[in-house]
Amino acid sequence: MEINLLTTAILLITIVLLFEFSNGFNDCANMVVTPVITGALEPRKALLLIAVFEFIGAWFLGTAVAQTLGKGIVDPQYMTLPVIFAAVCGAILWNVGGWYFGMPSSSSHALIGGLVGAVATGSGAGWIHWVKVAEILAILVLTPVIGLLGGRYLTRKVFVLFQDMKPSRANPRLKRLQILTSITLALSHGTNDAQKTMGIITLALVTGGYLTSFAVPVWVIILCAGMIALGTAVGGWKLIKTLGGKFYKIRPLDGLASQVASAAVILGASLVGGPVSTTQVVSSSIMGVGAAERANKVRWGVAQEIAVAWLLTIPATGLLAAGIYWLITNLIP
Repeated sequence: MEINLLTTAILLITIVLLFEFSNGFNDCANMVVTPVITGALEPRKALLLIAVFEFIGAWFLGTAVAQTLGKGIVDPQYMTLPVIFAAVCGAILWNVGGWYFGMPSSSSHALIGGLVGAVATGSGAGWIHWVKVAEILAILVLTPVIGLLGGRYLTRKVFVLFQDMKPSRANPRLKRLQILTSITLALSHGTNDAQKTMGIITLALVTGGYLTSFAVPVWVIILCAGMIALGTAVGGWKLIKTLGGKFYKIRPLDGLASQVASAAVILGASLVGGPVSTTQVVSSSIMGVGAAERANKVRWGVAQEIAVAWLLTIPATGLLAAGIYWLITNLIP
């Protein structure tokens, strides 16, 4: 039985790390879309630069989000390894589907939906901390709104700062500043998104009896930081096309304002332990930047399609995770 438990734990950790890779792969567009589209960085250099600072942010900037995801939604004592396995597999399937169709999806929504669906099926809905789930959902809903308003506000401020410069002088400076804001955004993304899987792996270790209390081990931090950085370095170019070209034509000024707004929102949420959707925050800030000039500049039809995908994520991943749990417990001997 001990060997089976150890094998299950190793398999689960491997699956969680694959999710982390898919997270970096899926979210890479969020960090590099504006500097790539505006010509501030070459695509491959941008991805490698972002990957390095993703790793730094994931390792050195705390584990508050890991605590929220690992023991905030359900107490570890009511979790089982099959439940965690089903939750992560449901989130991975949704992420892969979003990448395949070129549609930005929220890894945070996917993971939370997977956890809720798997726990409700495997342990019972009564063990879920619904108040905490509501708080997390409120953060996930509010942060894109803040990103949109922040992007709109910062665009006007940046425009005032550079209004006396000709575009031939202003654009090179704006592009150089985008390198700095890309690094800041990568740090904030690593701090938030990598911690989600740190929390899940630590939860699995506590559930399996390999840890006596919920404290994220250093080796878990290094593995998760490395996998999200690797996924980012590989990159998901379909999503870059969606974020960079379908809303409107992004200029250096737009790129700078959207990245500053996004980084501020994500880093602020990370420091207080709030998991956010980087995809939502970046997409909404890009829309806010476009709307600062004129509302009809943004292709709102594309934004509506993405919003529908976001709304479907939690129930869809919940059902996927519930189905996977049923398969694990009923069809696998």
